[in-house]
Amino acid sequence: MEIERGRRSRRRNRVLIASVAGAAVLGGVLVLLPWDGGDASPPAPGPAALARGAVTTGVPTALPDLAVLIGDRERHLRAHPLDGASWAVLGAAYVEQGRRTADMANWAKADKALRTSLKVGAARNPQALEGLAALAVARRDFPAAKKWGESAVKAAPKRWTAHAVLIDAYTGLGDDEAVGRALEKVMKLRPGTPAVSARAAAVYRDKGWREDAAARISDAAAAARAPAERAAYLEQAGRLAFERGDREEALRFFQEALRTDPDQRAAQAGQGRVLAALGRTTDALSAYRAALAKRPSPEYALELGELYESLGLDQAARVQYDLLRERVRGAEAAGVDERLLLGRLEADHGDPDRAVRLLREEWGRQPGIAVADALGWALHRTGAHEEALEFAEIATDGDKGGGVRSALYVFHRGLIERELERYGPARRHLREALVINPYFSPLWAAEARRALDELGEPSVEDPPA
Repeated sequence: MEIERGRRSRRRNRVLIASVAGAAVLGGVLVLLPWDGGDASPPAPGPAALARGAVTTGVPTALPDLAVLIGDRERHLRAHPLDGASWAVLGAAYVEQGRRTADMANWAKADKALRTSLKVGAARNPQALEGLAALAVARRDFPAAKKWGESAVKAAPKRWTAHAVLIDAYTGLGDDEAVGRALEKVMKLRPGTPAVSARAAAVYRDKGWREDAAARISDAAAAARAPAERAAYLEQAGRLAFERGDREEALRFFQEALRTDPDQRAAQAGQGRVLAALGRTTDALSAYRAALAKRPSPEYALELGELYESLGLDQAARVQYDLLRERVRGAEAAGVDERLLLGRLEADHGDPDRAVRLLREEWGRQPGIAVADALGWALHRTGAHEEALEFAEIATDGDKGGGVRSALYVFHRGLIERELERYGPARRHLREALVINPYFSPLWAAEARRALDELGEPSVEDPPA
């Protein structure tokens, strides 16, 4: 009997060891505390372990847990400065914290930590390489992201998160075929997981497959385990819903994301977007201000400025545009490429000629679809309508890579065509913009309706629409 109990105990221990090993691989558990068996469950992992599991497996994590992880690894590395693996974890944590808070100070710290990991760590260090790729994506340096990401894949071909970060790099470079190959690899290596479903949703959105994207992100949110992960996917679902003009559903997604994770500031800015579309401008302004207070993103400042401008509050709008320029300067000092955002600002609210210069540089370096749209619009604002249309077609023509169904991009193309007296296509694209999302911008949706009214119904001289 005693021998049999011993055998059962050894079997139980082997199962426990196997379970812990699996958790370490899948969750990146930082510290495994000893457990004496018995009927009690093992202790739940602490905040540092949870955050480490998230940042090393491509999953959004809670900001408080992330702060605990950063403090834990900083203390550890003061005592063990040659621990290359911990330097890589710390660097990845800095990247995630910077991404979530828009605190540019994180980029320099992440860069130092990840490069230290390469210096003192193992010869094959895919985690540090992948971290540098993620940092480059956060800085909008897509050529560098491609270089580091491909190095990570070469070092560890079956590391799915390395392929995942390449999706972002290739998207920024406008390489649609490479995006497809990277997504196929990710889906093969980690089929059915929430993080992969969220990645697929983003790619499907860019291809214009809106129903598939909505289904994928819905699956991801339903299967997500941690609140911060679920909130991130709900925010993505909210963006997709708003892009197709479903204000009420978008608002529900954003509200649920904030209830799930109060630090989900992208969802708070999303609320501002939707509330403005619903005509609840006071609530919209409050949502944007709250989001900017905790995550001072230049993108949110641009949206808030345009909301002010749509309300005739030009002085308040100028304040936001000036704050945006100030934040862009800080971001650029931290190594972030903000030419796209600054070009968009200058095209509509500043110096269109400067916008063209900035965006030509951006297009020459990383010719993504968003850059094509912005450059085409900036050229239009300077009067170069023929060249503007070339870029607008790239941004909106699926055969040229612009598969995403963006009301703003189609609106831009419609106004450019109107200036070129191509009234049939202009009418068609302005209508399409308002069908895609009648509320796509508090400033420009109204302009689309005015332009369409001015064009009126087609005449017999018009070419077919």
